[in-house]
Amino acid sequence: MAADRQWEREIAELAEEQRRAKTRADRVLAALLAVLILLVAVLFLGCYAHADTVIPRAALPYRSELTRAAHAFWGLDAPVATFGAQIQTESWWKPGTVSSAGAQGLAQFLPSTAKWLPSVIPAVGSAAPFDPRWSLRACVAYDKWLFDRVDGATGCDRMAFALSAYNGGLGWVRRDMKKAAALGFDSRRWWGEVEKANAGRRASAFRENRTYVRRILHDFEPTYVRAGWGTGACRAD
Repeated sequence: MAADRQWEREIAELAEEQRRAKTRADRVLAALLAVLILLVAVLFLGCYAHADTVIPRAALPYRSELTRAAHAFWGLDAPVATFGAQIQTESWWKPGTVSSAGAQGLAQFLPSTAKWLPSVIPAVGSAAPFDPRWSLRACVAYDKWLFDRVDGATGCDRMAFALSAYNGGLGWVRRDMKKAAALGFDSRRWWGEVEKANAGRRASAFRENRTYVRRILHDFEPTYVRAGWGTGACRAD
């Protein structure tokens, strides 16, 4: 009888040890599974967060042309990455794009602006907004024309003012700067200063303009810099 009880205890102890071992194994497996799920989630969210900052394949055939045009109007230190980011924002590198407002081509010029531009910058040539070469040349030339007519505390601020003018008009930029000064903001700084000042635009137009500048310089420009398109107005490397 004693031997039987001893055997039963040993069997019970063995069963308990196996149960504990299984519990430990289950916990380890659960922890590994949790880590795996976390890694997958991080990778997924990372890809999602940067999905809109991937350079489209459609951009690649135009890279050399954009670089040549930028160097012609801005010099060898031209912020080519900024211009690439701008074209992505404007048309996603689709030369046949026509907006609901009637803006055309890669750089989304309104017909009236495209017709007017050669009168102030003859080097761009006759208006041809659906011609990618003309569109890229006109874009960087107009950016330079605007850049030369605004002031900024830094090159990044100055480019932000120029891009705001490209999107909404130079007159609005000047009025926003004046409004910012009246509100106690620094009128030579875009980020967090003039960026906040609305001199009277409709809320939707104001929001679109500020999103336009931020998307180019904060969202897309770093991607083009990392891809080797050159320097950016707000990021050199």
